[in-house]
Amino acid sequence: MGLSPDALARLVKLHLRTEVVVDGLIAGLHRSPTRGQSVEFAEHKEYSPGDEIRHIDWKAYGKLDRYYVKRYEQETNLDAFLVIDGSASMAYGEPETKYELAAVLASSLATVLSRQQDRVGLAIWNGGELQVLPPHSSPAHLTNLNNLLVETVPRGGTDLGALADALAEKIRRRSLVIVLSDLFDPTPAGLSRLTALRVRGHDLVLLQLLDRTELEFPFEDPTLFLSMEDDRRLEVNPRELRRGYLAELERFLESTERHCREHDCDYQRIRSDVPPENALAELLGSRRGST
Repeated sequence: MGLSPDALARLVKLHLRTEVVVDGLIAGLHRSPTRGQSVEFAEHKEYSPGDEIRHIDWKAYGKLDRYYVKRYEQETNLDAFLVIDGSASMAYGEPETKYELAAVLASSLATVLSRQQDRVGLAIWNGGELQVLPPHSSPAHLTNLNNLLVETVPRGGTDLGALADALAEKIRRRSLVIVLSDLFDPTPAGLSRLTALRVRGHDLVLLQLLDRTELEFPFEDPTLFLSMEDDRRLEVNPRELRRGYLAELERFLESTERHCREHDCDYQRIRSDVPPENALAELLGSRRGST
């Protein structure tokens, strides 16, 4: 079954936005694993049953009286998984929702990585389930990836802990995992469970997407606020709330960034009113040569 007319329109828009963003990017997320036909030495690891005997470093054995195996960049290169929070709160934003921004960023990153011959996968947390496209690098795979992005409608609650558990089940190979989310999880332990993916050897990047109004709280007149993930409603005078809201938001953002830093995860905050190509250029520049 093909895409609906609305989905096709969103797909065309996504393709156009992706082309604009990618045209402004030059560098990739990490070094290409090979140069020509050569494969460069990367590191040693202690020999364990099943390792290739031909890769044993006999010079190291002569010095240390222990068996070590040479590993190469081709073996240590990472697959990339783009993980999008497709919960209902990501549908917030004007004129572009946080989910739409996440889709543009993910499509652009997938294109850049694929041009480097890297394998890219997509995972979307949506309605309490994880939809997964395993890593690949073919043009057809990029088409499938973009189709899934435009077909997904944000719904359900944010649950970073459940997302982390589902990712741990699906991503068995050491990978670069880039999470795009507002990180608005009511469970305090959610972020800790997500950053625990580092313990499994994954290279974790958290991109926190926030709408301008969430950061600035520009509301003036009495306003009825409706939760997008449950039935809570709150009618308030925004002027009376603004100072307290901004103070609490700042504490949340600072603690999130500090937690990521303490757990060796890259973190970047992305505003909805910043051009996507600028946000990606900052990310790509900060990671150049780091992996």
